Amino acid sequence: MTSANDHYLITDGRPRGKNARFFNAMSSRSICLLFFLAVIIAPTPQATNASQAESTKRPNVLWIFAEDTSPWMGCYGDEVNRGRTPNIDTLAQRGIRFSRAFVPAPVCSACRSALMAGKNQIRVNAHEHRSSRGPVQIQLPDPIQLLPKLLKDAGYFTFNAGKTDYNFQWDEKATYSHLQNTRHQLPWEIIKDSQPFFGQIQTAGGKNNTNSFPSHRKTDPDQVTVPADYPQNQIYREVVAQHYDAIRKDDDFIGDILEELEQHELMDNTIVVYFSDHGANNLVRHKQMPTEGGLHVPFIIAGPDPYVPASSVRDDLVNMLDLSATTLHWAGLSIPDWHEGQNLFAEKLIPRSAVYAAKDRLDHTIDRVRTVRSSRFRYTRNFKTDRILLQPQYRDPKDYVVNLRELYATGKLTQPLKQIYFGERPEEELYDVENDPSQLINLCANPMYQSELEHHRDLLDQWLAEGDMGVEEESLAELAYQANGQKWGEGVNPEYEMVRHDSDGDGLSDDWERINLRDPSDGRILFAFDCGGWQTEGWQGGAELGNLAGYLGFLEFTLPRGKGTIRRDELKIKPDHYPNRWIIRTKTTHATKLKLIAKFEQSVKGETLFSTVLQPSDNLSLVEMESMKLDGSLGLLTGLEIQLESSDGARIEIDSIETN
Repeated sequence: MTSANDHYLITDGRPRGKNARFFNAMSSRSICLLFFLAVIIAPTPQATNASQAESTKRPNVLWIFAEDTSPWMGCYGDEVNRGRTPNIDTLAQRGIRFSRAFVPAPVCSACRSALMAGKNQIRVNAHEHRSSRGPVQIQLPDPIQLLPKLLKDAGYFTFNAGKTDYNFQWDEKATYSHLQNTRHQLPWEIIKDSQPFFGQIQTAGGKNNTNSFPSHRKTDPDQVTVPADYPQNQIYREVVAQHYDAIRKDDDFIGDILEELEQHELMDNTIVVYFSDHGANNLVRHKQMPTEGGLHVPFIIAGPDPYVPASSVRDDLVNMLDLSATTLHWAGLSIPDWHEGQNLFAEKLIPRSAVYAAKDRLDHTIDRVRTVRSSRFRYTRNFKTDRILLQPQYRDPKDYVVNLRELYATGKLTQPLKQIYFGERPEEELYDVENDPSQLINLCANPMYQSELEHHRDLLDQWLAEGDMGVEEESLAELAYQANGQKWGEGVNPEYEMVRHDSDGDGLSDDWERINLRDPSDGRILFAFDCGGWQTEGWQGGAELGNLAGYLGFLEFTLPRGKGTIRRDELKIKPDHYPNRWIIRTKTTHATKLKLIAKFEQSVKGETLFSTVLQPSDNLSLVEMESMKLDGSLGLLTGLEIQLESSDGARIEIDSIETN
């Protein structure tokens, strides 16, 4: 790992005036003299309220807030970008680089909402991505006020250039003195005349379009290392290379910002903070995933003494909510009780033993995941195990997602990746991220790590006990708004079925069948288990069977003590659509008796449709059986039940259940 004090040969990128030359140009004698003068004349940041702060020259604070950026810079020891990110590296040389900083959410709006509120998004109902855009308007609970409003009320000129993206209603005029949609062409003269200021400049980060980036500055895909949790092929080498280029392009823009500060003589009294809202956008286990890749971000602070200590690298765990608290401290304000962050430069700073994060609905994809990162381990709890990791999402048309799905469909995906992306979603995950940063080996079943598992369960339980508004589902009005007609996609999760209509009574709504290329009006029973957002398609088993969802396309479960039942309720099949013939594609490890029972509106007891014995096989077999003739007076067919009886521990796999 490279120290932040290392020097970098700038062979690419554009010079950035005095700022780019600042550190190398100063002699040791000059540095000592400036340090002596700073100690004598620098203002103290110890004021505890606005009136006290008025008596000192309070610092300006500028957040350079990048989108979708992993810490792949020269100053973070990344060899590919060594010397290629000179402006970010210069900030690190001048200030403090945090090596283990983590955001509270792996998606922009939830992360930004948390930083503005100073509190994790699950505490303030800001956890659902892009909420408050539809009929439901979320209000922050009292007494929470947004960070820039607190600073504005204390006399700071507050501005934001670029996206805001908060998941609640907020008062723009009360929050920002100046707000503009573009990150370019800031009114620097006005900003200079309006000190002290708190500003945010949102950079494109990983979203930078690099199609026209100079070819001589582009990263060679053959020279990059693809993280171990992705296919090791040309498509992913190009995805990784493009992210390096996006960071290089962002570095150019950051150089422009720093040059503006120099030209307007603002650098000497401005604390500059560089960080990101989450990991790389085109790596599907980074952005939107509460993993190391999704939550670990670059975080650098540079600024005048005494607000920012001498240049150094800090390896303590940092929750990015700490930045919100520290910003208030820089302004001379007390940190409100509701803030979950702490002043990173407090005299009696207690290093964090763990940091926490959460994932909920992202665009139309509904999920609920909570995770805790300790010094060595990451523990994750999945609350919705009827859906695979790679659910239908807004990036589905991208070549790298198409490639993943094709590799799985053709049996060419390596076993670890097959399990990660398309396998059964475990309720718990535990990884030794010091030795397994790509989170490939789940240690939950390893007896050597049971004490760590228990410890991290307790940590997460304690954190969740403080409040989690994600326990309850979104309102029906919000679900209806998110379900259909949004540019990012149409929802296929079971939660959306509550606000949809099923006209043919097969237990699957018309919209869900349409999205999954089935006929919503045929009255035919068909369960294929191939929708990654709702793999069980409503089939349930007793608690003893555990999670019914296996790999994408299958139900898969073990029979404890050789017996088990699975069922599908909420059917409304009319007598004229009673099935005549059943086809079940399945396999089992042991001879297994299978009985199919139907339940009816006008019958107290179920009707056995057929019974057969499955023979053990390594391959899927077709079970084709005629239904007994059913009397239409039974009314609607309201449910199905499959009873299974076999040897203890028999494994059952069901590929599809259908009628014709």
